[in-house]
Amino acid sequence: MMILVGGEKGGSGKSCLAQNLAVYFAKIKKGIVLMVDCDPQRTTSDWIQARNTDPSLPAINCIQLYGKIRNDLLSLNQHYDYVIVDCGGQDNLALRAAMSVADHVIIPLRPKRRDLKTVPHMEDMLSTCKMVNPKMLASFVITQCPALPTQANRIIEAKDVCKSYGINVLNAVTYSRNIYDDSEESGSSVLEIDSESKAALEVIAIAEELIAMKPDNSHEFN
Repeated sequence: MMILVGGEKGGSGKSCLAQNLAVYFAKIKKGIVLMVDCDPQRTTSDWIQARNTDPSLPAINCIQLYGKIRNDLLSLNQHYDYVIVDCGGQDNLALRAAMSVADHVIIPLRPKRRDLKTVPHMEDMLSTCKMVNPKMLASFVITQCPALPTQANRIIEAKDVCKSYGINVLNAVTYSRNIYDDSEESGSSVLEIDSESKAALEVIAIAEELIAMKPDNSHEFN
């Protein structure tokens, strides 16, 4: 399975989500996992480097790829159970190339207007890539949600905006929690810091929702 975590908007927690999904598939699903860092900021590569300094954490493979990476990804996908691709927050060759081969495309968005403004462009991009990769499943996931109950409507409204473009939106969301930052800085994951934390349950819910998705539930981009 190849999962692309990408999108046009920076700061929505793409790398953090990609890292935690990688640990989920390695730790809980016992799979052989490869992370592909396509972000020039090297966030995931730096996370892996920090992780490798802690012998108590299971190793996760990571490589860096940029530009026209379609053939590279096709080749790598044959050698790993799960390939998690982390693309930066911009429309570039690597993002479109990864979309052309990924099984799942996950687009994190915060429930903020400046993030939601990118939805129309992402829909156009997904429509184009769907022509090359008809098996692709695409979903938005709302991330870094405010925890205050009075802000719950913002999450609902953000999901409604995404759904209005005919693209799937995951039921699971993530909330703004310090444990995400703490785990990323230490090369760990929320699953490893506290497997029963609210953040860990959020990651598990996202991963299990992805696994349960079937092609019949995908958006046809007509």
